[in-house]
Amino acid sequence: MNNLCKQVSIDSPSVSDREWVFSFDVPVPDVPAHGARIRVMCAGACYHPRRSPSLSSLISVSSGSSLATEVSVEGDFPVGLPHHGVRDASLFPGYEVSGVIESLGANVPEDCGYTVGDRVILYPYEGIPNGYVEYLVVHDLKYLIKIPDNVSLSIAAMLPAGALLAMNTVFAAHEHVQALLKERGEKICKILIVGTGGLALWALRIAAYHFSNMKDRVTITIASLKDDGLTMAQEFQRVNVVQWNEDLYEKLLIERTMDACQGHVDVVIDFGTTSRSLHRSMQCLSKGGVVFVTKEVADRLLPKFNRRTEEWQQSIKPVEPGTLEQLSELVELIASGKIEPPPHTVYPADDVLEVVRKLCRSEIQGRAILRFF
Repeated sequence: MNNLCKQVSIDSPSVSDREWVFSFDVPVPDVPAHGARIRVMCAGACYHPRRSPSLSSLISVSSGSSLATEVSVEGDFPVGLPHHGVRDASLFPGYEVSGVIESLGANVPEDCGYTVGDRVILYPYEGIPNGYVEYLVVHDLKYLIKIPDNVSLSIAAMLPAGALLAMNTVFAAHEHVQALLKERGEKICKILIVGTGGLALWALRIAAYHFSNMKDRVTITIASLKDDGLTMAQEFQRVNVVQWNEDLYEKLLIERTMDACQGHVDVVIDFGTTSRSLHRSMQCLSKGGVVFVTKEVADRLLPKFNRRTEEWQQSIKPVEPGTLEQLSELVELIASGKIEPPPHTVYPADDVLEVVRKLCRSEIQGRAILRFF
């Protein structure tokens, strides 16, 4: 085996003069005695939320021009009009890989449940590498989940971050909705999902499954942040769609949303990343309502909205990425066909810079998957 392998790193988008997409060679890691070495086949195009200091001196895959010089940010996220991808969750933080077990450690027992050649995904545990590498090692086999034969590696690569986060968000909303319906009796509960990138597309599919037993008492509306609302409306006929065109006045957008939802909503799942999106969501929310946002967005925006949530008697709840057990359940739901994954496109890992450029402009429908082998 070659002693070097390729690593691709996508850092948090920045307006600094530094590049944030990197490709370089690293040593092939040794197989840990109690773990395994994985040959990575596919990886979801996610970014690492914090720049690693060790990357600052590396040479970028881009020669001369940088995406970093083309964006404006609110916090750490590009929100300039040409770059919708982070705002609408086409590009989001995470770590998603699928691959094949290439070697098992010398001290791994024969009855460990895994063999060389098994197709697996990796749960994104604390301490995973900053970038995607052709060969990675796992020191504890408990973080590996086998992939059934009827699930492709490209679909499997979408599950450990985006799909899992969307699932945990829907689960959190589901608990709140159940309590609300029990309290209200026969009244309907209204849910608004904001965003149409990878996270929102997963959330819509997972919500359609988990709320299927109460579909007559729950309505779902999508606030589309890009021009694929019609496609979603055709795919999910029971879902209302409203277009959040950022060129329109806030008052008009809120009125359109209220019309689509037939009044204020009870729950918002907001995958937008800007304070403008969150403020708009809260104005569509009823008194006592709840907005669910990702933990990363909550850490950045929650301090700005503490007073407003008190005044409006609403709450903003951060959602964690999800658990290993939930990821195992998600794999089973995908394999059984109970939940259909959103569309995705596979690109060679060598094209990572162009893929990220397209994601920043929301030019890729669904998810983008990088293929190494």
